[in-house]
Amino acid sequence: MAYEVTASRKRPQKLDELSGQEFVAATLRSSIDKERIAHAYLFSGPRGVGKTSSARILAKSLNCLSGPTADPCGTCTNCQEIAQGNSLDVIEIDGASNTGVNDIREIKDEVLFAPSNSKYKIYIIDEVHMLSNSAFNALLKTIEEPPPYIVFIFATTEIHKVPATIKSRCQQFNFRLISTDTIKDLLAGISNESGLKFEDDALFWIAKEATGSLRDAYTLYDQVVSFSDGDLTLSKIREKLGLVGLDQMNELVELMASGKASSVIEYGESILNTGVAIEQFVIDLSEYFRHLLFIRHNIKKESLLGFNVERFSKTAISAFTVQQLEYAVELTFQLYRDIRYSLNQRFELDILLSKMSSLSAYISPDNIMNNIGMLRNELLNGSVSPSISNNAETKQFSESSTVEQESPDAANQFFNKFKKLNEPVKEEESVQAPPVEAIVEVEQEKSISTDELKTRLLKHLKSANMSLHSALSKAKTWELTEKVLTLTFNSLFESSFVTRESTFIIDEIKKIFEMELRIDTVSEIGQGSGKNENKSDPQIDLVKSVFRGQLIKGE
Repeated sequence: MAYEVTASRKRPQKLDELSGQEFVAATLRSSIDKERIAHAYLFSGPRGVGKTSSARILAKSLNCLSGPTADPCGTCTNCQEIAQGNSLDVIEIDGASNTGVNDIREIKDEVLFAPSNSKYKIYIIDEVHMLSNSAFNALLKTIEEPPPYIVFIFATTEIHKVPATIKSRCQQFNFRLISTDTIKDLLAGISNESGLKFEDDALFWIAKEATGSLRDAYTLYDQVVSFSDGDLTLSKIREKLGLVGLDQMNELVELMASGKASSVIEYGESILNTGVAIEQFVIDLSEYFRHLLFIRHNIKKESLLGFNVERFSKTAISAFTVQQLEYAVELTFQLYRDIRYSLNQRFELDILLSKMSSLSAYISPDNIMNNIGMLRNELLNGSVSPSISNNAETKQFSESSTVEQESPDAANQFFNKFKKLNEPVKEEESVQAPPVEAIVEVEQEKSISTDELKTRLLKHLKSANMSLHSALSKAKTWELTEKVLTLTFNSLFESSFVTRESTFIIDEIKKIFEMELRIDTVSEIGQGSGKNENKSDPQIDLVKSVFRGQLIKGE
């Protein structure tokens, strides 16, 4: 049995059948019902969204024997001739191949003759922006003062190339891209009419690849149906068109999450051996990381992902941070831009796979600078604490406060310990809070202890704002009285930093606890330190050694 999509099913026959262009259909219907027919229309928008089809429907509506009517019968002689393209009173002109002034002069001569057997003589000029300036100038007077039986319908994909003098004489309609869901529903309707079995994922893939163009969707659909044998599945599409499947991408990215570069490159080789082109491999890889990024942002809409969220690997979703996924998308985009000029595309792809094998270790420049600033101030103040990371290695670093300044490995020790500070914190680990028993009354007889406030706020900030989490963790005391939260710090740096971010903290507290507080900070720097200023501090010496700087003491 042969399956095909016929032109009659593809092309809408009435204004109400214009999918995704409801505004255009409603406006044209209203103007026809009220018999307010303009002499010139300008339809603009992307390719394949229904501009030419709308022009033909409008021509039918105006010249139908039972009209003008917004619902042409489609069966009368005029309607059938317009549908077949052989009506003497509806002239379709390709603006791309009739660009000269002489072609327009022929139209000027023809408009003097009344229509043969219709109410209107209609000129449909497609790709009108291709006309020359001379042709546009020759058309101006005719558009502005045409005979009462003449209607011009212009269609263009590049409205900015149409002169303003032409646009001002036309009623303009801007056609929009059609949504993925709408295209998918139309394809499903055609498949049901044809008795074709199909998977929703396959139709979603076709609709997504059409990028809002219904004509492109129909063209791709016809191609896919030709080899589907009555059963349209995503696996057949992937096999025939040389695409990387979702299951393969899940396995590849799981290998990346494990950090096994050799396994990643070998698996990439097995995918390419199935006939997948390198460029297509990069495109599919970038789309997969884009979908993971959407999921991390809690976007689960199937029309955006192309698949149900349950089909994505949970390991791949949880293995990377948002910053790491953004970095992965940037890498794939950069390779796609560079690959056409590459001397060895395969080598470029292998390098990309190798980089992505260590993706979980990537730290964004902003996070690095924030952590360096926090660590530097901790070392200068002599208050290194395990607040950035609660693992055992970080605690060991905070306890080992003596480093030999003359040691040649001082820089290596510093950066090795800094690297440990940036290791991710496991979700199971909870923030320890001091046993403070202050209680504050909240709206609607709610109450919350300082202990609970500190624990839940720090846990929330661990994922929302790591730098602020680190600073708040260094607060010596937390005091919650009525509507005021007082934080005491040993360091002026943390105190100032928290003061600057107090608005953000107040907003987060309001979201979590549904209460409003004021944040006060107190710095105890310089009070009761009891340190000998002439005595050398090993941690300060370490910073001076690494950064080759000098300690400047304030007055």
